[in-house]
Amino acid sequence: MKNSIKYIFIFIIPFVISSCYNYRSIGLMQENNASLPEYEKIPYEDYTIKINDEIIFRLITVDETISKLITPPNNSNNLNNILSYRVYPDGTIDLPFVKGIPVEGLTVREAEESVEKKIREIIPDAVVKLGLMNKTFTVIGDAGTGVYQISRDRLTIYQALSMSGEINHSGDFKHVRILREVLDGKTKVLEFDIRPKSVIESQYYYIYPNDIIYVQRAKSSFYKIENSWSSFMSVISSSLSFFFTVLYIQN
Repeated sequence: MKNSIKYIFIFIIPFVISSCYNYRSIGLMQENNASLPEYEKIPYEDYTIKINDEIIFRLITVDETISKLITPPNNSNNLNNILSYRVYPDGTIDLPFVKGIPVEGLTVREAEESVEKKIREIIPDAVVKLGLMNKTFTVIGDAGTGVYQISRDRLTIYQALSMSGEINHSGDFKHVRILREVLDGKTKVLEFDIRPKSVIESQYYYIYPNDIIYVQRAKSSFYKIENSWSSFMSVISSSLSFFFTVLYIQN
């Protein structure tokens, strides 16, 4: 009987330890070691305008009549009331009195300068301000689900995931994916391990408009338990109950 109990504990303890979530498997910003990838630092690049982006246009001029005619007053508290202009499949945009301005592939600042140059052919003192209407990103999978507004420049992957409620312990921290629109309407898939500290300032660090963050459920999560005292005791008591039942039947 004593030998049987000894073998039971020899079996249970390794099982319980291997079934618990630990810092190495779910911890963020871990110092790099041989088991974690090392990502290269890449300078931040401003977002470039894509096909189907919605552009907010504002004109500033001393001529109030023209200003009101081109940019009618909007209720800034309601995005549904803000007038925007879509970037066409050919990469151009039509604005009041100016048609077919190429903007695809330009940053918002570069597009402002291009549009302002065109508008000044009609209104010499014109100052143009552009903005993105569709400054949102999406989270799906084991990190929550939802569409969230980008309210600041250089939003990081950590900030984005905190808005959705962070990654569940059952999520696959090793294979986080970002689906990102690139030029010509194509989508690029960026897959990375979110645990190492080297994620900071890498190509995976910043979130851009229209990004989709996908965290799949880890295959091993079925066998894992939350690393808490109640979960630990639950597994221990269930396992002991099972093995003692088996021993009782055998005897």
